[in-house]
Amino acid sequence: MKRYMIERNLPGVGTLSHCEMAAAAARSNAALTQLNGRAEWVQSFVTDDKTFCIYLAEDDAAIHEHARISGFPATKVTEIGDIIDPSTAG
Repeated sequence: MKRYMIERNLPGVGTLSHCEMAAAAARSNAALTQLNGRAEWVQSFVTDDKTFCIYLAEDDAAIHEHARISGFPATKVTEIGDIIDPSTAG
């Protein structure tokens, strides 16, 4: 599985209530179930008008299929080549 960053333009997403966020997560999970393991949601970061989501997926087609099924746009899909963090310095 490859790792992807998905940028989703979702005006007002940062103002959603906890219940609305839970409903959105359930909708995303239901779409992932339909993909039969072709994609996995790792986590999402929420700003005022966007989410930045980390997914594992077979390919970007699985990401776009999830977007179609869930109704959440995949505005920009970028494959992540490597990860760096403070521990990389040794």
